[in-house]
Amino acid sequence: MSRWMWPLLAAGVLAVPARLLALPEFVVFGLAALGLIPTAALIGRATEDLAFHIGPRLGGLLNATFGNAAELIIGSLALRAGLLVLVKASITGAIIGNLLLVLGASVLVGSWRHGIQQFDAQEAGRNATMMVIALVSLLLPATFAAIEPNAVRIEEVSVAVTVVLLLVYAAYIAYIVQLGARCAPPTPQDAAEVHQPWPRSTAVLVLAAATAGTVVLAEMLVQTVEAVTVLLGWSEFFIGLIVVPLVGNVAEHFSAMQLAAKNKMDVALAIAAGSSTQIALLVAPLLVLLGLGIGHWLDLVFHPVEIIAVAAAAFLFAFVSVDGETTWLEGIQLLALYVMVGAVFFFLPSVH
Repeated sequence: MSRWMWPLLAAGVLAVPARLLALPEFVVFGLAALGLIPTAALIGRATEDLAFHIGPRLGGLLNATFGNAAELIIGSLALRAGLLVLVKASITGAIIGNLLLVLGASVLVGSWRHGIQQFDAQEAGRNATMMVIALVSLLLPATFAAIEPNAVRIEEVSVAVTVVLLLVYAAYIAYIVQLGARCAPPTPQDAAEVHQPWPRSTAVLVLAAATAGTVVLAEMLVQTVEAVTVLLGWSEFFIGLIVVPLVGNVAEHFSAMQLAAKNKMDVALAIAAGSSTQIALLVAPLLVLLGLGIGHWLDLVFHPVEIIAVAAAAFLFAFVSVDGETTWLEGIQLLALYVMVGAVFFFLPSVH
């Protein structure tokens, strides 16, 4: 783990006594948010290192299944607490963050250092197609809700769309395994270039400990988020769109940037696009089904601004990746759209 992660891990440890001592909730929120960064990073690192030991096929399956475990844990706990606006915003925020922030920063760093970078346009096209499917899965329930504003029917439509998305994701995983994890973000060999893999037993222990830590910290984050929205004047939209994806993906962002800086734009793009695909086609459907089980219905009817933001990110990703090469200007364009979306969500009040 990078040296700069250790102070953040210490902050996460301090969040526990801060909560027990009933310190101000914004302090607990801040410590928990900081602590989630290294625990999410450790989950990702342990998953990558296990993938290195078990081979490219099973490793690709492991990455495709557990790549966004932190987001799923945070979303599940927020759903249990009834923070539906936050959960939905975290879904769209993770998709947008990966397509715009992660990819934009990687393109900017890599192209600034190496000039025009090449990547597999066909693979990028497949990821763009998955993003179109994700976008349609948001548009159809929203359109249905506008025509038939019946909560039960809307939930039924959402569940039907969810089942289809899970089937498509299962096909995506089968495709990854068939190709030896060529499109899994990142491949075990590429991960090994970023760091020296841990032994298998160490990776398993770290994965278990980091997952447990993520659950504890995510619980404290969820318990204090409403107090923070009142104190700081931030909406649940903004926290879900910006804060939650950042704390869950900061380490992944840096891995993508490191790989782009090594002129491995294929892998950096796979990280960004693969994570967005996993959020849209696995994490979101699982949260919908979980909501049915715990009595907090989570439909797929998102705020119009969220849908527009996902559409803009998906289309810009497609335009950037269609020619199989990237430039630093395209990185700036991706980042500019992310900043614009963040500004809109910052001033947009939550609608329950």
